[in-house]
Amino acid sequence: MAVDKTRAIVIRTTPFGETSSVVTIYCRDFGKLRALAKGAWRPKSGFDGGLDLLSTSQVLVLRKSSGALDLLTEAALESRFRVGSSLTAVLGGLRVAELLDALSADADPQPELFDVAHATIRRLSGWSGDESPLSALMVGFELAALRITGHGPVLSRCAECHGRLADAPRTAFGMLDGGTLCLRCRAGRRGVVSVSASALAALRLLADHRVAPDDVNLPPAEAGEVRGIMTTLLSHLLGRPLRVPATLPRAGRRARRS
Repeated sequence: MAVDKTRAIVIRTTPFGETSSVVTIYCRDFGKLRALAKGAWRPKSGFDGGLDLLSTSQVLVLRKSSGALDLLTEAALESRFRVGSSLTAVLGGLRVAELLDALSADADPQPELFDVAHATIRRLSGWSGDESPLSALMVGFELAALRITGHGPVLSRCAECHGRLADAPRTAFGMLDGGTLCLRCRAGRRGVVSVSASALAALRLLADHRVAPDDVNLPPAEAGEVRGIMTTLLSHLLGRPLRVPATLPRAGRRARRS
């Protein structure tokens, strides 16, 4: 069998025996792979820090065709995730890893998803100082990941009838429908929240891949509302809450039921 070389983000590691590890990696060329790294934690191994969580490495992987674990033979560290003074940024990195795992199928390459995740992790690494940009950064990643995997919410028309939305102070957002709803389609539906015009405008900007999250200003009230919408949307999509919270527990504004 040929050994393939690719760039990969380490999104999970599980001990296997005394010195080995089962590693889940997200590869730019091959998508999500689960591989056995034999002797990964020996003092003199071919991995040398390349399997640290959230690190990006150049890996050599022996692909198996029988459904068994692939074999990881080498991981040369390219960049390591560094913990700065922001615990929120660390949670953000862990949330990126969880979403890569939850939203992707095994061996389904999505190079754009790798690039977006890698760029987000690099921005979060070593974060210190003002945390206010982190909300837009994380929501931007989540919306990009949903778009790339085919789950992007509808934000500029009715998700049900595809008609125009009325200009109003608040708009219905159907979690089970995957986006905004017009007044006619909103009637009688469950899992609907009411989104303010300012929060909806922010979501539209953050969902636009041509707009950098750093260019989107999210005041605290809007950030709390947008965060609540995304947390609820992801929970409905995955059928469970994400294990990693988006932020440290604090008082905030939640999405309001319509």
